[in-house]
Amino acid sequence: MHSNDLAPLTSGSRVVVAQFGETPLEAIDQHASLQPMPAPDPATLSAQDVIVAIKSASVGWVDLLMTSGQYQHMAKPPYCPGLEYAGVVVWRGAEVSDFSLGDRVLVDGLLAGPRSLGDYQAYGGYASYGVAPASALQPIPPGYSFDEACNLLGNYETAYHCLIARGRLQRGETVLIHGASGSTGLAAVQVAKLLGATVIATGRSDEKLAVVKSLGADHVINCRPTEGVSGVRKFRDEVKALTDGRGVDVVYDGVGGEISLESLRAVAFGARYLIVGWASTPFVAQGKGQRGAPNANVLPTNLIMMKGLDVLGCPTVISTVNDPSIRTARLAQVLAWSESGAIRPHVSHVFPLAQFKEAMRAKWNGEVIGGCVLHP
Repeated sequence: MHSNDLAPLTSGSRVVVAQFGETPLEAIDQHASLQPMPAPDPATLSAQDVIVAIKSASVGWVDLLMTSGQYQHMAKPPYCPGLEYAGVVVWRGAEVSDFSLGDRVLVDGLLAGPRSLGDYQAYGGYASYGVAPASALQPIPPGYSFDEACNLLGNYETAYHCLIARGRLQRGETVLIHGASGSTGLAAVQVAKLLGATVIATGRSDEKLAVVKSLGADHVINCRPTEGVSGVRKFRDEVKALTDGRGVDVVYDGVGGEISLESLRAVAFGARYLIVGWASTPFVAQGKGQRGAPNANVLPTNLIMMKGLDVLGCPTVISTVNDPSIRTARLAQVLAWSESGAIRPHVSHVFPLAQFKEAMRAKWNGEVIGGCVLHP
């Protein structure tokens, strides 16, 4: 097939964030809207480009933080959100030979979309069409749906970078995974089990933790405090009991805040503490794209010292931008796992594109287990 084997593309829709909000909820409510989208004009594209008719786009935590400029990388408003998406090739440039019209593909969010740093930043996934260089496309793994495909790379590459590249997690070790019902947390559970580790997963809902356990966690702990009490329920003794009094070898902390302090009391001497995010304290940075961290999280240096800990910052994207070579082995392993069926994203919520605000609120409010997607 050649690029001209296709009928003209019809117009569609896309979500536009007109300006940053003070918070993601403010941005979603006041500054985001669904607007008409003209079909991309092939005459304006390069010979290496591809147009993808988007079938599914992931609604991730970073998508939310971006709307208020509280993520480390900011797309310039007005912009179309949606870091990762999957769909069907409906046009290809003359020099594209690896993909044909009708191919089912996922788009690499580091190479195209609002988190990318080049000419393709304008094409987010909350839209009818995306434009990407052919080098940003991957065939959808065998047996994967579009919904699963758009939840693959970001989540499992994060788990790989944190647990393997930074955490050096080994077979036979025990890892404590916080936020285990989230998209990256669930990926971390699956990757840790592939490595032969014992997984203790935490969360605040028995229902969600039951799903986490069904997807591989060895033990689950509900750390929601009793009614009327703030913070987290103390879980040190439970973790110690599950590890014969020793404590865990690795902590995967994508939650931050008060759960971090309790975790430091539940580790073995010399453990590795992986700082993956701070979902419980999203307003460490100022809103509306202002820099500075007036509400920065703090860890107790006395416990870090007395426990002999390695505290490791694990920013997957920043690390990759600083050294792109670290991605080669990571991407190859994630794709190999997906092609063999060893990993599979879990998606609990699906919304039509017109309900993007409901989808983003569901993600913000912690209703989602694993992935949440939009269908343009």
